[in-house]
Amino acid sequence: MGQRLTQIATRTGDNGTTGLGDNSRVSKNHLRVHAMGDVDELNSHLGLLLCEPLPEDVRPLLVEIQHQLFNLGGELSVPGYELLKPEAVLALDEALATHNAQLPRLQEFILPAGSRAASQAHVCRTVARRAERAVVALEQEESLNPSPRHYLNRLSDLLFVLARVLNRMDGGDDVYWKSERLARGE
Repeated sequence: MGQRLTQIATRTGDNGTTGLGDNSRVSKNHLRVHAMGDVDELNSHLGLLLCEPLPEDVRPLLVEIQHQLFNLGGELSVPGYELLKPEAVLALDEALATHNAQLPRLQEFILPAGSRAASQAHVCRTVARRAERAVVALEQEESLNPSPRHYLNRLSDLLFVLARVLNRMDGGDDVYWKSERLARGE
């Protein structure tokens, strides 16, 4: 890994480039930088979600996810390096199965709404999807390990499920889309 920053304002990016973890420099508009930025934004939104009241088992899960996203960002910042392990994806699969098992089956689409915590989980979900698209775009240009793509895909699914869990935390429910089909009673 590159040197740890001791000075934040280095002015080395004033020319429109940024340094990667292998000490190379790329345009701030490079696909790799977009992917790193989207993962960083997702991690920041998770930090905001952690400010909300959460079920006891959700808080440590989200903290672990933040650490894994930092690993993912580190992997993206060093071409050819692997930090995010396949076991991290398996941990999301397990959490997804656990939390989804307690939810009723969906009968209709739901809106990204409800409690503040659930709404923030939906924001995290959409940013995870954007980060996934950025990783896929980078992967079409450069060789990447599959774990970052798998992790972001699974994480967005988990965040959808957690939003549903959070809406039920204090006796609430999902906010259902009022479709024309439902209105007709079909």
